[in-house]
Amino acid sequence: MTNPAAKPGALHLIPVPLGDADPHLTLSGSAIEAARTLDYFLAENAKSARQFLKLIAHPRPLREISIECFDKDSDRARAAELLKPLLDGRSAGVLSEAGSPAIADPGSLLVAAAHRGKIRVVPHSGPSAIMLALMASGFNGQHFEFHGYLPVGRDELKQALVTLERTSRERDITQIFIETPYRNDQLLATLCDSCKADTRLCVASDLTLPGESINSMAIADWRTGRLEIGRRPAVFLLYAR
Repeated sequence: MTNPAAKPGALHLIPVPLGDADPHLTLSGSAIEAARTLDYFLAENAKSARQFLKLIAHPRPLREISIECFDKDSDRARAAELLKPLLDGRSAGVLSEAGSPAIADPGSLLVAAAHRGKIRVVPHSGPSAIMLALMASGFNGQHFEFHGYLPVGRDELKQALVTLERTSRERDITQIFIETPYRNDQLLATLCDSCKADTRLCVASDLTLPGESINSMAIADWRTGRLEIGRRPAVFLLYAR
């Protein structure tokens, strides 16, 4: 049972590095310090969460830290259940598998549940591959849409790309999407085959990591260069203006 007299804790949204990197290089000091004060975490993957806590030198032994799983298969009921300790005054940290929680991430359900329960939500600064890619693209940063994963089937994918391109041209909007790394080059080939020559495409890979690459140019130039992305985490941005 919850204690009606207790002041609710806070739900801290703690970013993590986008890959195998030192958290101190890409995370704010306040995010790291907030994580070090918590002993209750809600994470996509417990193993990754424990590794992150080791890297920030969490002062408590890992065996004394509670890590509950909240992933893509979790629902609103699970979110409400995991937030019950916060109603009794305990604070928690949300850890994404990579990057900032609640952006293209199931953590948004936890945030929504926190607001319903009048629990304070505290976002902390850290890397978001989507935002970093948009910043580096040179495309419209005032009007953009994120679509997550596009259809896998070739015909459905081509139709989706044509629709996104047309909408971008008509509404002056940047279209952002991602792909499973092993299908990156397949998606790039379909983009080159489906889009108009003057449409611009940016592919940002391995952001904040040593192998980072950001290429932003017209489809005509992509067709000539045929650069390979490989099996690296990547963000695709399409802009038809």
